[in-house]
Amino acid sequence: MDKGIFITFEGIEGCGKSTQAERLRDFLAESGLEVVLTREPGGSAIGEKIRTILLDPANEAMVPLTELLLYEASRRQHMAEVIEPALKAGKVVICDRFYDASTAYQGYARGIAVNDVERLNLIATGGKRPDVTIILDLPVEDGLKRIGRDLDRIEGEGVEFHERVRAGYLEIAAREPGRVKVVDGSGSIEATFIKVKAPVENLLAERKVR
Repeated sequence: MDKGIFITFEGIEGCGKSTQAERLRDFLAESGLEVVLTREPGGSAIGEKIRTILLDPANEAMVPLTELLLYEASRRQHMAEVIEPALKAGKVVICDRFYDASTAYQGYARGIAVNDVERLNLIATGGKRPDVTIILDLPVEDGLKRIGRDLDRIEGEGVEFHERVRAGYLEIAAREPGRVKVVDGSGSIEATFIKVKAPVENLLAERKVR
């Protein structure tokens, strides 16, 4: 069995999840825990090459199933090289996006059957699930304003696409309230981090880590 703790961050573009993931890493490391901060797509040398393909605006001809399979390929490599070894070593793994992103983006937003996405998620992860997932939620318009003009292929999708992503995330949270915690991401970085810490500290207390 894994001895480590697996925390994932999710949310629409510009929600602030990367900033909060970094804050959480620093907070936990200062507490004396061994922490690995990683991301999807990417996280490994092969995964980062796949990330470049996925996010390149020039690849506008990419069809949804190709997109999904590339995400899952990156995820499998990420699991094998980074996540599984770190968890077995007893570390805290913080991942900026994980399989819920595929469910929200390729399932709810792209229109691939959610059951099919979840089956592929299961294959790519070997059944590994996060201990807690934090979704940073805010209106789509607010998130898109934060990311500026130099948009990647996913960020450059229309507002309706990103609305479907947000709705998908909220549906995931409604289905799995024990694992998935929705945090209002519209406030200041510090105010948001206070809310982010709460479910993590509860998890650590349950595991008697701190």
